[in-house]
Amino acid sequence: MARRGRKLRTRTAALVAGIGVLTAPVVTVGAAAGNSAALGDTGNRAAPADIAEWVVEMDATELRGLLASGRVTSVQLVKAYQARIDAYEQAYADQPGVNAVIRRDPTAIADAARLDAERRQGRVRGPLHGIPLLIKDNYDTEDLPTSNGSLALRHWRTPDDAEQVRRLRAAGAIILAKTNLHEFASGVETISSLGGQTRNPYDQTRNPGGSSGGTGAGVAAGFGAAGLGSDTCGSIRSPAAHNSLVGLRPSQGLSSRDGIAPLSDTQDTGGPMAKSVGDIALILDATAGYDPDDPSTKASIGRIPRTYTTALDDTALVNARIGVFTDYLSTSGPAQATTALVRAATEDMASQGATIVDVPAQPALMSAVDASWVFVDEMERDLNRYLAAPGSRFPRSLARLEPPSDIVTLADIVTSGQVTPTVLERLKERLGTSTGPQDAYRQKLVRRAQAQQLLHNLMKQHDLDALVYPAVSRQAAPIGQPQEGLRVCALAANTGFPALTIPAGFTSDGMPVGVELLGRPFSEPKLLGLGFDYQQATQHRRPPASTPPLN
Repeated sequence: MARRGRKLRTRTAALVAGIGVLTAPVVTVGAAAGNSAALGDTGNRAAPADIAEWVVEMDATELRGLLASGRVTSVQLVKAYQARIDAYEQAYADQPGVNAVIRRDPTAIADAARLDAERRQGRVRGPLHGIPLLIKDNYDTEDLPTSNGSLALRHWRTPDDAEQVRRLRAAGAIILAKTNLHEFASGVETISSLGGQTRNPYDQTRNPGGSSGGTGAGVAAGFGAAGLGSDTCGSIRSPAAHNSLVGLRPSQGLSSRDGIAPLSDTQDTGGPMAKSVGDIALILDATAGYDPDDPSTKASIGRIPRTYTTALDDTALVNARIGVFTDYLSTSGPAQATTALVRAATEDMASQGATIVDVPAQPALMSAVDASWVFVDEMERDLNRYLAAPGSRFPRSLARLEPPSDIVTLADIVTSGQVTPTVLERLKERLGTSTGPQDAYRQKLVRRAQAQQLLHNLMKQHDLDALVYPAVSRQAAPIGQPQEGLRVCALAANTGFPALTIPAGFTSDGMPVGVELLGRPFSEPKLLGLGFDYQQATQHRRPPASTPPLN
């Protein structure tokens, strides 16, 4: 395949410089800056057709520049995204519809108008000021129900926002909608009793990945500029790979999980999905850091840069050492296309100056990783703790299904039967696991610690900056068929190491494939730099044809 080689620096340098302009929480630019002419707008406001194209093609970083110049307003962006949801969410033409959204935020236009007014007054909160985002519906939102995709929890209300949502709002982001997920984050195809089946906009007969498939499909289809998902094992990275997006599973403890409905305290993380590595950096700047309501984030203290945007270096791959994790490179027929694209990605990284090292099979590490699954053991304990949070509001009839009668528990949800059937069976199997014998669970935690040490040793032995492998080793499966190729999610999930998924191209039938870079704990700046360099060199992402710009 053709290589682009070392690209020109000028455009990228300008992009990075531009990102860094507004990294403080609030920037006051002076009264003159509130005037549209002072912002560089000489009356040449964008035409509706331009905006309709921008929300499909542009990432949040580019939209930020348009907002700063006065060429577009946040109200216009919100209306453009809402028009796309109207057009493509449900069946249209010969398509069944993407079906990514569970609930729109009815205050989005009013929020956008308020943020536009702040901008005119010279107050800009940061790079995300006025940028519309999508939020997975297992993140708490004070003003909207948080359903976890379940009919059983369709009326569930929380007293406040999840910490990451709160920080995004404080940074000026607009919550446009809450998105579908595989119910209770317990699957990978994104189907739920409340939201139904989300479809992949690159082929609406296929699944979008999961469990954060609503956010993935929604961002890919142009329903929002970027979004948040959660990842217990691949639930950010799988949708990113299947929807030609960038997705980050952050280091355990980098970003707060407070207010994210849990599957497993040990394995859960919450993080961003976006069109570009640069957007991931912007969202991390707003969301990462210590939160006393999530004790795991104490580990982040002193390990977070002033801004992640300084890592966006298009020479980051020069002299980097990238290890190919060959245990995850399958040569079976269905995985061959993905493996070929990942190998091509390593060649592109080499052309950018990286040293590529094939890491031999790691049976001891793989054994420890595969023995470290704890979400089945932890779900009932952790979900019940979340459901019992003070201030939560819910139908009393749901709480009375099983004792105790004053709070909702997993047992109440199972007894209600208001869960998609395949997930209901999984929930039934998890009842009692948190209160039964714990010897096997404790042994899994021991094996997790062993996996962490073995992975540390492997990267040190080969002097690696990152490991590389497919984010999912097979392309998105047709709806109704099981999604294979997900074993690869475990290396990051069962060790807590960070992993960044980046578009690696398309299979011969037009389905996106993602390549994953895994680094040491809290090495997000390194991963973002490597990913940025690779993405700038290859430019693999393209919007899905089934959801084109509106006329």
